[in-house]
Amino acid sequence: MSYGTADSFRPVTLDDVRGARKMLAGVARTTAVEGSRHLTQLVGAPVHFKCENLQRTGSFKLRGAYVRIAGLLPEERAAGVVAASAGNHAQGAALASSLLGVRSTVFMPKGAPLPKISATREYGAEVRLHGQVVDETLAAAQEYAAETGAVFIHPFDHPDVIAGQGTVGLEILEQCPQVRTIVVGIGGGGLAAGIAVAVKALRPDVRIVGVQAAGAAAYPPSLAAGRPVSIRTPATMADGIKVGRPGDVPFSLVGELVDEVRTVTEDELAAALLLCLERAKLVVEPAGASPVAALLGAPDAFEGPVVAVLSGGNVDPVLMERVLRHGMAAQGRYLAVRVRLTDRPGALASLLGALSVVDANVLDVSHLRTDPRLGLTEAEVELHLETKGPAHCAEVGRALHDAGYTVVD
Repeated sequence: MSYGTADSFRPVTLDDVRGARKMLAGVARTTAVEGSRHLTQLVGAPVHFKCENLQRTGSFKLRGAYVRIAGLLPEERAAGVVAASAGNHAQGAALASSLLGVRSTVFMPKGAPLPKISATREYGAEVRLHGQVVDETLAAAQEYAAETGAVFIHPFDHPDVIAGQGTVGLEILEQCPQVRTIVVGIGGGGLAAGIAVAVKALRPDVRIVGVQAAGAAAYPPSLAAGRPVSIRTPATMADGIKVGRPGDVPFSLVGELVDEVRTVTEDELAAALLLCLERAKLVVEPAGASPVAALLGAPDAFEGPVVAVLSGGNVDPVLMERVLRHGMAAQGRYLAVRVRLTDRPGALASLLGALSVVDANVLDVSHLRTDPRLGLTEAEVELHLETKGPAHCAEVGRALHDAGYTVVD
């Protein structure tokens, strides 16, 4: 299903991107490009971050939304606009509308994080919660547009939106003129398509690599089929690129101009988010960290200098906590174990003493005493430990075994 309008199928050119840049002057920030020492050492060539997580509203989405709304006719502006999004496009469309004096209504899924809902309202939009997934929310927004005459502002499937996102590519070429590879996350494809239009027109030698979450990778089968195809129930923590079908307009551009589309696992996304936070001191959402995940997963596959586009930083604090814990576990820095022991005074102290010998930091302890699997005098203790890597995790396991404890799978 396409959500485009009649003019959605006109081509997007370098002149469109340059025009969008003039339109965005004083509206969108020219975000910083920062070097990453850790990834530079890993890749064996300079690696830089394009920090769109520091853009106004916390993502690149303001660029495309503003260009699209600014290009509306006076009578279209008077009718207002409607958008649908789980977060980033919602905030971008809301702020763009407010800056242009246009009334906006934004549909968001019922399960959207509260900070994103609050931010969208604060940017001036009327927020309506509808549906459990973004596809349902998009359908509701389209129905609203048909009923009210409001203009539907698609998150990625329109030439104006793609031209706005392409301004990121112009900035990269100016800020890192030696760039050889640009790595960018792909959901519907608007950002990758826009960057590719700008960069390939000026520097056809630059390789552009798109990245999708493995559980929501609609582009590989679509490119193989030669047309956009839908995948069932996309599943990933990276909600910013959790799109079940490529947009018609960006798909044609990605197919023509993007050199490769790679996929990354949830573990790689978690590790990338953790790296951005610890090493670069940057708060990045999982979708924004997908290029970093690709670099971590296959550091030898990228010719440098490399620019990784950190597309957004709007991560829900609850999700952040879960992802960080998952990332630490994947690196062997967090370990959860269940130990069966005799339920008697001093048993827990003895267990903690065995852990202290191997310098495992206990973060949390919980007891289970009532369970059909347990004997009358038995208890299970679940321990959450801070560890120092896979070797240390193995050492903890050996220490528990040597002390006579049964570790429950």
